[in-house]
Amino acid sequence: MPVLDNPLQDTSFNLDPSGVAGFFGGEEAISAMATVHLFKGRKWLGWYNSPGSYTVAKAFGRLANSRFWDGLFPGPNDTPAVSFGLDGRPGPKYVASLSGTEMQTGHLGYLTMEKARGEKELKRIDGRETAPCNVAFLEIKDVKYDEKVPQRDSGNALVALLPILTSFAGCIMCAMVADWISFSMILVGIVSSGVACLVIGSGELSLDTVKKPAPGAPAGDGMLIGDETVIVVKGAEKDVNAITKGKFLLKIGGAPTYNRVGLCSLLLLVQFLLQLLLIPQGSLFGQSLFLGSLGVSWAYNSYLSSLEKEKIQAKVLFKKLGKPKMRKFRLGTRTTMAVFACLLVCDGMESPFINPERILRGFIPNDTQVWQRWRNKVALQMKEGKSSSKSLTHLELDLDDRSSLGESDINLLTTLLNDAKSAFVGHCGHFGPSS
Repeated sequence: MPVLDNPLQDTSFNLDPSGVAGFFGGEEAISAMATVHLFKGRKWLGWYNSPGSYTVAKAFGRLANSRFWDGLFPGPNDTPAVSFGLDGRPGPKYVASLSGTEMQTGHLGYLTMEKARGEKELKRIDGRETAPCNVAFLEIKDVKYDEKVPQRDSGNALVALLPILTSFAGCIMCAMVADWISFSMILVGIVSSGVACLVIGSGELSLDTVKKPAPGAPAGDGMLIGDETVIVVKGAEKDVNAITKGKFLLKIGGAPTYNRVGLCSLLLLVQFLLQLLLIPQGSLFGQSLFLGSLGVSWAYNSYLSSLEKEKIQAKVLFKKLGKPKMRKFRLGTRTTMAVFACLLVCDGMESPFINPERILRGFIPNDTQVWQRWRNKVALQMKEGKSSSKSLTHLELDLDDRSSLGESDINLLTTLLNDAKSAFVGHCGHFGPSS
């Protein structure tokens, strides 16, 4: 005997939400699952009747790698890190300061650039303004590669209680009116979603890179060069490799076939088929409860999807790097930016190893007489090692400049040298002995 009378048992109306259960909210569910490795305790918070089971099963089932799983879930067998959005983004170009070697960075270089772009605290360098751009300074020290990547504190645990309690309450109310079909279908959704979240979330996230460079390798100083932002990176080769050659490595049990993930995806697929067949047989009251649990779960998945995962990944990465402080500067022209970045790169290097002309040419390859002379003067000033506003003698026009250049070229060179002076004065103000 049911504990309560079914309040909607006398109506012939049928909601038939079975088709909604497998497809609706699939993208949000995938995006929500992608956060499971970034937050502490997130793997324990999947016990709710989540929508989109078919879409999730097809997305993560492709991670399983065998002939059987490839037949059931056809598609490319991506690595776990790629499947969960922890790898795959191309990063900015990296230019080594000493050797001039250029290389394309990967996902961690991309996250570092996104971190720089998102930095709101910046200092402005006085001077002319035409096309403002940014220079960030990042010094990395003593990265601990033997420890796994730390997760962020879970701030969504209390929020997760809402879909969990709603799903279990729906189960209980279905049992109270003896609607065992709706009861079992909500319960199947809770179990399949919880098991999948627990199994997948048990993977360990680590940072993989070239941890032991060749003996005698020089410092890893260099620049990450974006469209409007340049990051000057300083540190030992093994530490800088974390972002220039590194990547997130996600280890999930059962590699290389990942049968556990395949079984979880199969469970989600079975959930979809059972709900498709049996939910129409439930009562209208039970169907309403089932649909309500899906709606609350979809809202929670949407909340997780709204979190900017790349920003979270960047915070996790920088926590792994030892929380290095990034200093960001706003400069008014590209010439000022080139000189300022060059000063940061060359600062602290012994003079025989400094090649500022090459660095400046990398930013501004113009090869006219004016630009050649400008680079020569700026490089000579850098080699002198003087950056106070009263000692910038090499950034002044000499008699040879005035006699060999036309009036328009003299005006242009004067303007460019003033930009360089702004960079020198700004660098001295923020990185000088008294700063």
